[in-house]
Amino acid sequence: MDRTVPLLRNLHRALPGLLGPILTESGIHFSLVSEHATAVELCLFDSAACEKESQRIPLTKDADSIWSVHVPNRKAGCLYGYRVHGPYRPAEGHRFNPSKLLLDPYAKALGRTLQWHEALWSVPSGAADQPDQPPDTQDSAPYAPLGKVVDSAFDWEDDRPPAIPWDETVIYETHVKGMTRQHPGIPEALRGTYAGLASEPVIEHLTQLGVTTVELLPVHQVADEYPLYKNGLSNYWGYNPLLFFAPDIRLSRRDAPDPAAEFRQMVKTLHRAGIEVILDMVFNHTAESDLNGPTLSFRGIDNALYYRADPPERDTDFSGCGNTFNLHHLRVRQLVVDTLRYWVDEMHVDGFRLDLAVTLGRGPESFEPEGHFLRDIQKDPVLSKVKWIAEPWDLGPKGYQLSHFPHSWAEWNDRYGQIVRQFWRGDASQAASLMQRVSGSRDLFGSNNRPVHSTLNYVTSHDGFTLEDLVTYEHKYNEANGENNEDGSNDNHSCNYGVEGPSDDPALNALRRQQKRNLMATLLLSAGTPMISGGDEIGRTQKGNNNAYCQDNPISWYDWHLNEEQKHFLEFTRSLIQLRKTHSFNHATFEWFDAAGAAIDPHGPQPADAPFQECLMTSVSADQSPALLILWNRGESDCDFTLPGEPSTWQVWMDTAHPHSVDQTSSGKPLKFHRVSGRSLTVCIAGTSPVLSENRD
Repeated sequence: MDRTVPLLRNLHRALPGLLGPILTESGIHFSLVSEHATAVELCLFDSAACEKESQRIPLTKDADSIWSVHVPNRKAGCLYGYRVHGPYRPAEGHRFNPSKLLLDPYAKALGRTLQWHEALWSVPSGAADQPDQPPDTQDSAPYAPLGKVVDSAFDWEDDRPPAIPWDETVIYETHVKGMTRQHPGIPEALRGTYAGLASEPVIEHLTQLGVTTVELLPVHQVADEYPLYKNGLSNYWGYNPLLFFAPDIRLSRRDAPDPAAEFRQMVKTLHRAGIEVILDMVFNHTAESDLNGPTLSFRGIDNALYYRADPPERDTDFSGCGNTFNLHHLRVRQLVVDTLRYWVDEMHVDGFRLDLAVTLGRGPESFEPEGHFLRDIQKDPVLSKVKWIAEPWDLGPKGYQLSHFPHSWAEWNDRYGQIVRQFWRGDASQAASLMQRVSGSRDLFGSNNRPVHSTLNYVTSHDGFTLEDLVTYEHKYNEANGENNEDGSNDNHSCNYGVEGPSDDPALNALRRQQKRNLMATLLLSAGTPMISGGDEIGRTQKGNNNAYCQDNPISWYDWHLNEEQKHFLEFTRSLIQLRKTHSFNHATFEWFDAAGAAIDPHGPQPADAPFQECLMTSVSADQSPALLILWNRGESDCDFTLPGEPSTWQVWMDTAHPHSVDQTSSGKPLKFHRVSGRSLTVCIAGTSPVLSENRD
């Protein structure tokens, strides 16, 4: 698409939403929003090596606080930044400092990376709380990041969104670099990149596994926190945004002239394979950290506009990262909506997961389910049609808001993973909660008549232990993060089954593998939207690190050299996903029984000593799908089950106590009674099923 437009007066009004740099027939139109600035200067650089701008051009302010200028004879590739003048009055929230070169929030590409230097701070580090501290006057231009003007033309050919219905969605959360960095089948130059994620070996893995949607950890341009830089680490996960519009150049090929084009090709290739792309976006805070952090962009453009503060001289911190982006302000919401529209319109992504989404929905006092930002999304003709996932909490007052997001959204249900972990670990009195979680968490989402897909179920995610580590460690081992092992959660609901860490004991390792099968099977047999944490299907370990956000190394990267047990678990996971595709779990009726076949009311009395606290039976029935029977035994001893109906009804399809079995335990013989081994789960299917037939071929 040719994004070059004719030169028009007030171009931002003629093309609403198109702030930032816009290529015209005769040059580039630049614009920036600042309500409280007294002057704005555009700074143009001849190359990334230049320590000083070659040209300063003043911008003109209009009635809407938009500063703009048209620069003739400039083309794509132009490097630039801004200097913004205004009052430096921290008590009023103003921290203007024209000695600091600032990054354009609407820049579509990073033209030069950040280089840490004391000149990036508007006040000496640690002095921001001193009201009489004058602003630092060192010029930050030699060290500041630069924006780059890019031409967004790209041949999408016949690209179309896969448009997977929510009820058929199986999400695979992954990191572009982590998944591809060590894959032996990917050409070395492509490992760790967008192109690597679109390579044939990765596409083959995803399609054979059967997932429908990849959810990528942040791919917008990030900056490393200064403490990480000092410790020789980096923000690997990417939850520290510097530019919302620009794909992270760390994830592009070194020789790639345009990271955005490489990203677009990745999306196009995944779409051709029928795979959706959802992006994890971070709008709750920015890389400028707290007031003792650097001045890189928003703080210098208009601190009082872009950040929440109470009182004005002190940033509000609902994110735990030092600042809170002020989506209560119309201009900030416009920036976020423009960003999201850009990723859909120009990059063809299929949806978003919003990090700490409660922050984005906060009004003046607290979270507002019908607030401005959420209404903006619902009313937008483009954004209302893509998938939305909320992380339904933040660190502010009343920050836990599970089930309170819009009707069509999915929400990370942390209660699901907690209960599933506790049940299989053997914690007391978890049966009632398990029944609710497996049946779609209607106790949480049903009161608002939310669809079953609203509960996004996960046992593990990027944040915490991997599945392998969940059954291997009872304690975290985060020393490599440089925070004295004080970071990361201590409440992991994990179990090592007798030995902390890896073991050579065959019996112990067999139990751990069995518990992994139990956890994965529970996830994929539950109503809701399942999310697999990428790498769990091949036994990925982080050696007990449950907060590997800064580990851009083999701690986080997938190891693709699989042993036989890992290959078996991969096949086990694939078979469960295939079963899910042939059974309508989100339209099914879940009925619960004890081992003798007596009905259990999930909402009724749940005595701690009731036998069903150890052994449960679930009937799963839906139109046009063969009935399923799931037999749960989380106790250590075997349990005998009486199966409902006629003996000819049920055939065992899978038993987690048998390491490599899917449809190998019953040999097609009908069952009336079945013994389930301790700490295991059995799935029976009524009559003949496409899944039974497929697995026997």
